[in-house]
Amino acid sequence: MEPQLLHSVTDSVATVVISHSAKRNAMTAAMWAALPPLLGSLAADPRVRALVLTGDGDTFCAGADISTLQGSPLEAQRLAVEAEEALAAFPKPTLAAVRGHCVGGGAQLAAACDLRFAEEGTRFGVTPAKLGIVYPSSATRRLVSLVGPAAAKYLLFSGELIGTERALRTGLVDEVLPPGALDARVAEFTAVLASRSQLTQAAAKEFADGRTDRDDHWHEVASASDDTAEGVRAFLERRAPRFTWSPSASG
Repeated sequence: MEPQLLHSVTDSVATVVISHSAKRNAMTAAMWAALPPLLGSLAADPRVRALVLTGDGDTFCAGADISTLQGSPLEAQRLAVEAEEALAAFPKPTLAAVRGHCVGGGAQLAAACDLRFAEEGTRFGVTPAKLGIVYPSSATRRLVSLVGPAAAKYLLFSGELIGTERALRTGLVDEVLPPGALDARVAEFTAVLASRSQLTQAAAKEFADGRTDRDDHWHEVASASDDTAEGVRAFLERRAPRFTWSPSASG
């Protein structure tokens, strides 16, 4: 099968699958380039309330396809950074479902998601020091924000792989699941995400990612939205809320 990004939408959750079985789902230049427009179309899809990024089969992503670095490594890195930034900017909650190996560009993509759930036995690595590559500043800052400066330096300086226990302890992953339980837990949790207020999630995502100039904007959006009133009504009536606000309603 040709290297590609597969996608589907089920029960308000979009799933993007990295598929390149011949090279443990390594990302080719074409795959990096395809990710931003794919994310754009999914972000605009009113059915989508959350997104899962995962790998085909028993591994997440072994990084960039090294053969793509032989011609123009700077161009390959530019494509990777654009894909990473598009994923980080996705306006709805994103979750990386990780098993097997999550290395190099794979770790870069996983870190750009809002959350990361991993199967026990997964191995993580940030490996530019093995190739003499300068890791992008955006990816470095994002890694530091997740795991702290010391753990980020350990990963970047050494290129060593770490297991799920250490990844959980440092904050690189949010949950670790036993073998065979990852998919069910991801489906369960994304169903929860899809049931919550997109207004709350969109504002929280911006604030958590460092925006400091949008308080007035979100207060105005909340005032014009029915989500708060609906949430209170549903609580008092002891029923599930029916939130109606969507990111397409706000700039």
